[in-house]
Amino acid sequence: MKLTRQEINRHNNQESCWVAIHGAVYDVTEFLDSHPGGATVILRCAGKDATEDFDSVHSLELLSEALPETALQGYVDPAELEKRADEPNMMDEKQPKLDDGSPPPLQSLINLHDFEKVAHQRLRATTWAYYSSGADDEISKRNNALAYQKISLRPRILRKVLAVDTTTTILEHSTTLPIYVSPVGLAKLAHPNGECALAAAAGKEGLVQVLANGSSMPIEQVVKSRTSPNQPIFQQLYVSKDIQKSIETIRRAERAGASAIWITVDSPVVGKREMDERLNLTVTATHHTGEGKGVAKIMASSISPFIDWEILTWLRQLTDLPIVVKGIQCVEDAVLAYQHGAQGIVLSNHGGRSQDTAQSPLLTLLEIRKFAPHLIESNMQIFIDGGIRRGTDVLKAIALGATAVGLGRPFLFSLSGYGENGVRRMIEILRQEIETNMVFLGVSSLEELRPEMVNTSRLEKHLIGSVKL
Repeated sequence: MKLTRQEINRHNNQESCWVAIHGAVYDVTEFLDSHPGGATVILRCAGKDATEDFDSVHSLELLSEALPETALQGYVDPAELEKRADEPNMMDEKQPKLDDGSPPPLQSLINLHDFEKVAHQRLRATTWAYYSSGADDEISKRNNALAYQKISLRPRILRKVLAVDTTTTILEHSTTLPIYVSPVGLAKLAHPNGECALAAAAGKEGLVQVLANGSSMPIEQVVKSRTSPNQPIFQQLYVSKDIQKSIETIRRAERAGASAIWITVDSPVVGKREMDERLNLTVTATHHTGEGKGVAKIMASSISPFIDWEILTWLRQLTDLPIVVKGIQCVEDAVLAYQHGAQGIVLSNHGGRSQDTAQSPLLTLLEIRKFAPHLIESNMQIFIDGGIRRGTDVLKAIALGATAVGLGRPFLFSLSGYGENGVRRMIEILRQEIETNMVFLGVSSLEELRPEMVNTSRLEKHLIGSVKL
């Protein structure tokens, strides 16, 4: 049935909410309360064309999964629903653009900070706030990076390093570098290909990708974007208040061919990410909708805060896939994860996005070295993320006992304006930095990295005196 703009505009509230997506008009009134992103996100588009907002986060296949056939009300010519000049849209606000409106040539970007600067210029203000914001005063976010700067390298000379080998294994899967793609949600906000571009780049560069629980692309589509059938993809899991949804996430990941489950436990509640909330309050006020929440709070509203260590027992009964516990922030919990049979742990404070002033993951790694060194020698792999921006950061973490390091924001920033090619350029930069600094350290393989190759005295002074294990 052909619909007019006027007919659609009448359904612009919580009692009767219609949206148009690619010319198809849907009644989403009954779906509002169950939308994972919250009702407000949809209500901003009530009675209007929601195509741009939908495409920035979701793939088209999601419509058939989320809405019944009866939701389709008819069709409209998209041109008839084009925004009028008097309809402001704060969601379209961007940071100041480059002079010619295009990103600089990829080869002109020579470090990961360059990608961040370009992303800041090109991303929507709300997207930048969601990606980059930390909790409260962002002290933990800053300290994550500062911790690496407090550790000095101790180069060795006259070692005759003819070539370096940067390969390692993550959960028995080979990788060409000791880095992996951390689970980062809503990657489509950075580029239309989102997580699929990350998968393609990771495959071509020989890296492992952890797919976010809040991925903007379905896992089946991401798996199809791999460059080889053996390319590993791990599935992140947030335990949902509706436990059946978590079960389905695991089952779906198994069917799609995921190789591990990374359960994230560091955010039983959402940190106060003020930049994210402030931008969305502005959008809310402009659109005269209900309570304004940051993207992070909306996305995390379904996470259960009511889980304990028994969740690992439940998870082990549900799947035979390796289990990694993401969000370890002290040595005591690292020991408990080991005792509960985790195949891996991620030392992480969620990129400084959960509890501000939580200690840096690198400090947690030093705690493990001091109070529970047996964990480093065990079969449980230790991963670390947060604040890593240089090849030297990677080598410091490996020298101190980490198996590999995760990067999140840099992968999102490299997507912006460049897609898969940007991600590959970013990986190339890290690869060059890692290889060069291995030569300076006098090692030809990652296995040769040792704690005595770094000076940790400036960071160790922050260690507590004793721990009860």
